[in-house]
Amino acid sequence: MRAIRWPVLWVAHMIRKYTLTAVLGWMSAFLVIFCAPQALNTLLVATGSHWPQGSSSNGYVAPLFTNEIDYWGSDLVRWSQTYDLDPNLLATVMQIESCGHPSVISGAGAQGLFQVMPFHFSTGEDMISPDTNALRAANFLNYCLTYSDQDVGLTLACYNGGPSVVTKNMHNWPAETQRYYVWGVGIYADARAGLSESPTLDRWLNAGGSGLCHLADATLGLRS
Repeated sequence: MRAIRWPVLWVAHMIRKYTLTAVLGWMSAFLVIFCAPQALNTLLVATGSHWPQGSSSNGYVAPLFTNEIDYWGSDLVRWSQTYDLDPNLLATVMQIESCGHPSVISGAGAQGLFQVMPFHFSTGEDMISPDTNALRAANFLNYCLTYSDQDVGLTLACYNGGPSVVTKNMHNWPAETQRYYVWGVGIYADARAGLSESPTLDRWLNAGGSGLCHLADATLGLRS
């Protein structure tokens, strides 16, 4: 009984200290990393990950993001108002995709702040222009939100792995998309809760995200 009781007491303590959505984000990360993917599927069915969108959902970028994302804070709010998205959703995607590096290009050809694939752009568009990159990213995010019935977790999976993942069981997603879901839902839940720190973001940084942020620092001139 003792072995069963202590996790229950820990969860109750964490919910009192933080919020239910934040705790669920941390539990999701634990389940994906240490447990069977089917267990996380059960959690998804039980809780979902629906949050209201639109710039009016809170209207500001939470303080938990790295300095490189803070650099783009006013732009994130402006883009969120233009494209009717939560600025914290845009900030979460930017955090994971580029850590605020405006000109980074992935090995697969994804471009700029939101790592948008070239086929999303019109002929002649400057793909690494921050405003153009945000436009194409926001268009795809809004598409994914509609396609996933406003489920933010599935929207993030769609953004990373394409719309086809929305109708698949999570254990059939590519490993990268599973990780993307965990990082994204956890960070976004913490941002929606108004936390000043995010354990999920810390894990993302320790898992390799810090290297991307160092590159962004140098490009943005944030390193002393």
